[in-house]
Amino acid sequence: MKLLLPALPLILGFILDCIIGDPYDLPHPIKLIGRLISCLENAVRKHFSDLRKGGILLALTVVILSTAAPLVILVFCYHVSIILGIAVESILCCYMLAARCLSKESMKVCKAAGSGDIEAARKAVSMIVGRDTAVLDNDGIIRAAVETVAENTSDGVTAPLFYMGIAGAVGGFFYKSVNTMDSMIGYKNEKYADIGWFAAKLDDALNYIPSRLTAPLIVISAPIIRLDGRNSFRIWRRDRRKHASPNSAQTESACAGALHIRLAGDAWYFGELHKKPYIGDNDRPIETDDIRRANRMMYGASVLMLIISAAARCVIFGGIL
Repeated sequence: MKLLLPALPLILGFILDCIIGDPYDLPHPIKLIGRLISCLENAVRKHFSDLRKGGILLALTVVILSTAAPLVILVFCYHVSIILGIAVESILCCYMLAARCLSKESMKVCKAAGSGDIEAARKAVSMIVGRDTAVLDNDGIIRAAVETVAENTSDGVTAPLFYMGIAGAVGGFFYKSVNTMDSMIGYKNEKYADIGWFAAKLDDALNYIPSRLTAPLIVISAPIIRLDGRNSFRIWRRDRRKHASPNSAQTESACAGALHIRLAGDAWYFGELHKKPYIGDNDRPIETDDIRRANRMMYGASVLMLIISAAARCVIFGGIL
């Protein structure tokens, strides 16, 4: 039993996330990190003529503070009591995961699109994607939701699990601080190209291994939930590099193959059209239930990553507690 203690916060945190998700009415660490990023962005724009250098300082400051805060809290809690330490770390691990939130928000899109309420569907999908949604038709809305579930299977669940497997909740905060910066300032437009350059590159680096682990886990989970694992593997092998990001197409291609649908393609961001290649084959029309199926694959891959990360944490930290 003692050997399993290092993995217990990770396991309990995952279970808590699956049951209750993010409490909307309570302060969330990611929101606090987001406020820190906004404050530092304003300071950098005010005091740095070279926004690339300022962006590097911004990123390093966010990472250091976001990692140091949970580290200090956990050192204190474990010093007081191992039970207190495990309890607090479990809650912090829960905060770093977004499986239930991703499922809940994407299923709002599924419900609205299924009822034919195009405006409600556009509003729902606008909450989980960064692209312009006003131009999307019903199929485009469903496709955007499926893509978001596929991409955020890694960004929101398996990548945090990967880093928590290495360094517990502190590893999760380290990863999410970078991922949050990328989502806020990591755009390649005129406003963020310089100040967010380092954060975007750092996010690409941190996601390189987790995304390449997650895609095969989606392939493995597909036949378990009665989807096409063989085609998931085929499309992943063929289309996993069809994205400007070095990582996003890894999970999107595996998901598209399992569902026998076509994802990606051109999209509008901040009023500007971005040309993108398609991922997957257009074997059949996309449908609202594909959002539900994508979520099932997300949970399947997440459970597999949890097992891997829990085992790694036991091996790495088994002799400490």
